[in-house]
Amino acid sequence: MALDQQQVRDIADLARLQLDDNQITEYQKNLSNILDLVDQLSAVDTSAVEPLAHPLDAVQRLRADEVSESNQREHFQQCAPQTENGYYLVPRVVE
Repeated sequence: MALDQQQVRDIADLARLQLDDNQITEYQKNLSNILDLVDQLSAVDTSAVEPLAHPLDAVQRLRADEVSESNQREHFQQCAPQTENGYYLVPRVVE
């Protein structure tokens, strides 16, 4: 799919890019090549291909979900201006 220079200018405007005429020609060529590649990829029959979560079918290494620190809520709340039932009290900001 080939783009004309006005389409490239419109795309640059949407992307908030300032391009001069030399850059417009270069971008026109590059964007057209990208769209041609997308057309080629769209033409490939993938109906028999099963979707993958990861291309290498890797498994995430997980650590054990264990408590590693003690509860220090009271210690941390000592410097708070106001607390109630273990919660920090803050001024209302939304009416």
